[in-house]
Amino acid sequence: MGKLTKFIPWKLTQSKWIALGFTVVILLSSDGSAENEFVWKLPSWAPLPIVPANNPMSEDKVELGRRLFYEKKLSINKTMSCGTCHLQEKAFSDGRRTALGATGKSHTLNSPTIINVAYSPILTWADPSSRLLEEHPLKPLFNINPIEMGMSGQEKRIIETLESDPDYSSRFRDSFPQSQIKVSIRNITKAIAAFQRTLISFSSPYDEYRYNQNKSAISESAKKGEKLFFSERLNCFQCHQAPFFTDSYTYRGLPFEEIAFHNTGLYNLFGKGGYPFPNTGLHRHTGKPEDMGRFRTPTLRNIALTAPYMHDGSINSLRAVLEFYSRGGRNVKSGPLSGDGAKNIFKSSFVKGFTLSDAEMTDVISFLKSLTDITFIKNRNYGIPKEFSATP
Repeated sequence: MGKLTKFIPWKLTQSKWIALGFTVVILLSSDGSAENEFVWKLPSWAPLPIVPANNPMSEDKVELGRRLFYEKKLSINKTMSCGTCHLQEKAFSDGRRTALGATGKSHTLNSPTIINVAYSPILTWADPSSRLLEEHPLKPLFNINPIEMGMSGQEKRIIETLESDPDYSSRFRDSFPQSQIKVSIRNITKAIAAFQRTLISFSSPYDEYRYNQNKSAISESAKKGEKLFFSERLNCFQCHQAPFFTDSYTYRGLPFEEIAFHNTGLYNLFGKGGYPFPNTGLHRHTGKPEDMGRFRTPTLRNIALTAPYMHDGSINSLRAVLEFYSRGGRNVKSGPLSGDGAKNIFKSSFVKGFTLSDAEMTDVISFLKSLTDITFIKNRNYGIPKEFSATP
């Protein structure tokens, strides 16, 4: 840590941020200089993300990562980027039921939001081996089943494309001064990971109300909804724990990672607990029957912006989600997916069902909407660089 004596990217000095109730943490470069320092802008109550020693944060690297995140030249036909499936205005989800690859093939999974991914120990819906942000971009880049960006076997092309661009070449030199080879697949993924770690959303009206003690920040309906959400009757808080609103999280100083997967009773094929292939959840990776249908709990932050919901995008609205949980599982009455999810033998004990009046339903939805962070989705530091195409 060091003392900040110049203006930082958000145009306020360290002392002013502290006066506003923020924690400002300054990380210096490896040689101790302040030239390439990185500043975390976090509320005073928010913990610090974990940053691996082999990929220290820097402003140069974050900006390079932002450009690579939105770079369509990293796809086989130059039609998509990471930002195609993770749109800022949709809280870095895409609004589709399931994702769509560069070649036009639909996937079987919904694109999850990547907000607060810096705090997530698990990076996909159900793969327990997907742990490191520095490795995760390799999957969308090079996957062939399903094809995402379609660059399998195109590593040399990627390197040549970026090396031949004077702007990228300069940015890689500035971002990785210690690397003998500046432009590499490894450094590409490190830069994207650095950018993704900055996608932190802790400035919703609910945060202003609950953590900054501004009692007028949310409506009376949302306050009633908060009480219902954190009640034993609804039991939502068991899996959606504040402040992250998920039960899979980690941060600097936490003695151990919190990781959880749950079967919520979305399906019950043949009345035997089955889920549609290939989306069998944790079961697909462990082979254990009891892991059937178990998926990571998504964060509820900015949930009003990330419809449709569930791992397969099969529920369209927040009201429908609450109706699903109030029943204790979904009942598909006919067709190949028929079965009563409420009777799924592998369903989580937390999903018990409950009764809500229409007014209470409205209150809970008001609370969920209060988790929408408008400053986050409008922050230009997270958006498409102005010289890039604005249309993914």
